[in-house]
Amino acid sequence: MRILLVEDDAALGPGLARHLRGERFAVDLVADGEDAAHLGATERYDVAVLDLGLPTVNGLSVLSGWRAAGVTLPVLILTARDAWSDKVGGFKAGADDYLTKPFRVEELVMRLRALVRRAAGHAASLVACGPLAFDAQTGQFEQDGLPLRLTALEWRVLSALMLRREVVIGRTDLLERVYEGDADPDSNSLEVIVGRLRRKIAPVRIETVRGRGYRLTADAQA
Repeated sequence: MRILLVEDDAALGPGLARHLRGERFAVDLVADGEDAAHLGATERYDVAVLDLGLPTVNGLSVLSGWRAAGVTLPVLILTARDAWSDKVGGFKAGADDYLTKPFRVEELVMRLRALVRRAAGHAASLVACGPLAFDAQTGQFEQDGLPLRLTALEWRVLSALMLRREVVIGRTDLLERVYEGDADPDSNSLEVIVGRLRRKIAPVRIETVRGRGYRLTADAQA
C-alpha cells in the first residue's frame, strides 16, 4: 500500500512517515501544495493524508482540484482545524475522512487501512483466498490459521493482490504500489518478491498472466 503524505510540519511529517513505514506502507512525503496536487494527479497511490494549511496551494484547493480532474484517490484530511464548518468544507471538497490534531497515530493507521479496504470493495475487514486470510484492519496475514511472516515488500505485494484477489493486476501497477517515488528497483525485483511469496502461500497461487500481470487465486484449475 502506497501513501501520499502531505504535511508541511518539519517534525510531524518525517516522524509520521517513519511510523507509517514501520507499518509496512510505502510513503511519499511532500510539504507543498503544488507538489501534492501534481503527485496525486499523476502517480498511483492507495490513499492520501492531506494537511490543509500548506504552502503555495492550500489543502482544500488541492483536494478540489483532484476531484475536478476525476481523481478518485481516497483522502483523509489531517489538520488542527476542528471547527464544524472546516469539517463540512473538507467533506464538500471530496474528503473521505477527517482527523484533527492532536491524534493517535494508531487511530490514523486504522482509518487509512479502512479507507484502502473499502476502496477495494471490501465491507468486512477479513479477506480470504483459500487457506490464506488477511485482516485488512490489522494488516495481519494467516496461512491455515498460523501467522505468515513477510518482509515489508512481500506484504505490500501480497496485500495488493489479496484485496483484488482473482483480478489481474498489471506489473506496473504493482511496482507503483510497492516502491516509494524515489526508489529505483531492479528490473527483476518484482519477480523475486513474487517467487518468494509463491513458496510461502502455496497452495494459494500467484499466477503470471502473460502480457498482463499477476493474479492471486485459490482455484487450482484457474
